[in-house]
Amino acid sequence: MKIITTVFCMAMLAGAAVAADKPNPNARPGGTWASIAKLPDWSGVWDPALGRPRPGDAPPAPPKLTPAYAAQYAAFQEKNRKTPGLNFVTEVANCVPAGLPGSMLQPYPIEFLFTPGRVTVIIETYSVVRRIYTDGRPLPADPDPSYQGSSIGRWEGDTLVVETTGILPKTSVLGGVLGHGEQLRITERMRLIEPDLLEIKTTREDPTMFIEPYTTTARYQRHRDWEIMEYVCAQNNRDQLDEHGNASIDLERKPGE
Repeated sequence: MKIITTVFCMAMLAGAAVAADKPNPNARPGGTWASIAKLPDWSGVWDPALGRPRPGDAPPAPPKLTPAYAAQYAAFQEKNRKTPGLNFVTEVANCVPAGLPGSMLQPYPIEFLFTPGRVTVIIETYSVVRRIYTDGRPLPADPDPSYQGSSIGRWEGDTLVVETTGILPKTSVLGGVLGHGEQLRITERMRLIEPDLLEIKTTREDPTMFIEPYTTTARYQRHRDWEIMEYVCAQNNRDQLDEHGNASIDLERKPGE
């Protein structure tokens, strides 16, 4: 009996140790409805105010790219000088959604929904939905690649820090440059800098593409009376890409052809 009791107690202690090591999602910021009420208020709909400068803002530094991607980027910059404004549209013209971080930077509104252990981002463009898990789980070791990737978040005071991996390699993480490596990691730091102005600093890391991490900043203006609308790209879509990858419009083409 003594041996059985000792074994039982040891098993109980081992189980308690495992339980102590396992993160408790309810104890984390945003893990319960009560703790969500203590987080920053991001209600309403946010409109990308991409061109809004602030005092002291310096022009963004160009990315430091590896030779192969530097050649792509230089070719895009030259092309954009000849036909400005027409070269950022790639396969999105055919209703393929942009991958992260491009999906957060398009000129359409976004909305944040807070629920215990998760922040859901509703993006009007292509009706994209991002799920950012804040329950303490790790990033997946072998994620299935997707346009928005796998996102894990944590609150550092009033800033939501989001790390994303598993983004489809064929997507663009830099305007005019298609593709990236499988080791791409996107880190976003989201915070209110004014009552109705949200700032997101996005850092791209990929050893096959960037010589050093590349960070950009975007800002979003709050509109409390806006609503996210339905976005069906394929409906009456007449945009297309020509044989050279340039955006064009065919008014004779029937939608869906």
